[in-house]
Amino acid sequence: QLQFVESGGGLVQPGGSLRLSCVASGFSLAPYGIGWFRQAPGKDREGVSCISSSGSSIKYAASVKGRFTISRDNAKNTVYLQMNSLNSEDTAAYYCAAVMTVEGMCLMAPRSDYWGQGTQVTVSS
Repeated sequence: QLQFVESGGGLVQPGGSLRLSCVASGFSLAPYGIGWFRQAPGKDREGVSCISSSGSSIKYAASVKGRFTISRDNAKNTVYLQMNSLNSEDTAAYYCAAVMTVEGMCLMAPRSDYWGQGTQVTVSS
């Protein structure tokens, strides 16, 4: 199974910023599209953003577009999610996963149903 370790979450005030990191555990993530997902209490897990293996295809959920930026550094085996202008609706556990790709375009659809520990983001004053 492709395993990832998420980090960078925390408590932040509304309007603040955080940068999440997703590191591949024991393998190279370079060939894979990677996505960020989140799950708030009582809600289904939802796709937030994805990036293709080359970085040429990037997608965002409408709720985060313009505020979040996904990027990857294959040399560091890491994918990042820069989150700005955070609000209470962004409060959730955030997870990363390898995602499906079609003709080089990433989809916010995980390749498997295996999820890591995630990292908690809490936006509160």
